[in-house]
Amino acid sequence: MPSSESELLALLRELDDPVHLEWPQGYERRKCAEPFGRLVARLEQDFAVRCESEQDTQDSSEYGRIHVPAAALKGDSRLVVCVSKFGNLALICADNPGAFLSTAEAIDERALHADDLVRVDQALKDLGYVVVPEELLGRDYEGPSQESLDGERPDWWARFFGYF
Repeated sequence: MPSSESELLALLRELDDPVHLEWPQGYERRKCAEPFGRLVARLEQDFAVRCESEQDTQDSSEYGRIHVPAAALKGDSRLVVCVSKFGNLALICADNPGAFLSTAEAIDERALHADDLVRVDQALKDLGYVVVPEELLGRDYEGPSQESLDGERPDWWARFFGYF
């Protein structure tokens, strides 16, 4: 599993395919649905709470989201896990994607607690997901799909979790 920033960026570039924007070539919904269901069950077990989830997002490269309620967490905000249709990519954030510049900022502002972040990160890794930090996904995108992405300055988030 890639762990360094340079390895994660290399993975994002490897997964990028301008012909297949919404999902990768050979995409099978079932291959996302099964691990996603296991992730929901794992988070519900780990936090002893029912987690709201959305899946099979249409017109998006994001497969789905899981919301862990703030009441079950040590931080002040809910925790959101976003899963991409590409390469088992996942993102952990406080409240909603983009609400904070990074998980470090969310921790500093007490929206997210480091213990909760570690628990979710471990669940994702145990289930074969690659966790990409929000601050890395917020960087400017300069890949071959740029003309197909919305916005003047698309970022990696738009490429692997955005709408088309």
